[in-house]
Amino acid sequence: MEHTPTGDPAYHAAVVDLLGVLAYGELTAFIRMAVDSDLAPTLSLKSAMAGLAHAEYVQYTQLVEHMRARGIDPEAAMAPFVVPFASYHERTRPRGWIEGLVKAFVGDGIAKDFYREMSAFVDDDTRAVMGHALDDAGQADFVVGVVRDTLKTDRTAAGRLALWGRRLLGEALSQAQAVAVERDAMSALLVGGGVDLAEVGQMFTRLTDNHQKRMALMGLSA
Repeated sequence: MEHTPTGDPAYHAAVVDLLGVLAYGELTAFIRMAVDSDLAPTLSLKSAMAGLAHAEYVQYTQLVEHMRARGIDPEAAMAPFVVPFASYHERTRPRGWIEGLVKAFVGDGIAKDFYREMSAFVDDDTRAVMGHALDDAGQADFVVGVVRDTLKTDRTAAGRLALWGRRLLGEALSQAQAVAVERDAMSALLVGGGVDLAEVGQMFTRLTDNHQKRMALMGLSA
């Protein structure tokens, strides 16, 4: 459903922001997964993580191609999000390989849920390309399997990773709120779509609920 005419400059600015933040998120996810793959303890795990990193890069290139096709400069679209992302990743630096995996699943999962919520307010073409970029690409099954195997062999892991997940939730929700509120174009997109404060609250409740489901899948308390 199109809530705002695609020719409206304010709508165009919101789409540029959404595609830019999503593309930069995919690029950083690729880089982090590729780096973390070198820390994996076995060759099979290294290979699996390299495959997940490749999938993130493919999703990034699809977004870049879509932006260029619409006359959007991808680098300019991503630029406003470089510093906020760097700050988020600095605050959530994992203390080891397994925490990095949980962060990729939980932290990126919250962000992608937020972008899915925002995709309800864009045109069909933009929603379609966002949908492809937001595809899980097998990450959930991989991370869930690794974490559950870890819990079987490390009795201290459950409590440590549960606390880590709670911290990631707070930081990721703060990051999503900053994107929604501090970027004028995205705020205007929500307002133009008829979203009031109560509905924004409900949206963040859904993000929290989905986080709890991810934690449960890994065998961790939220």
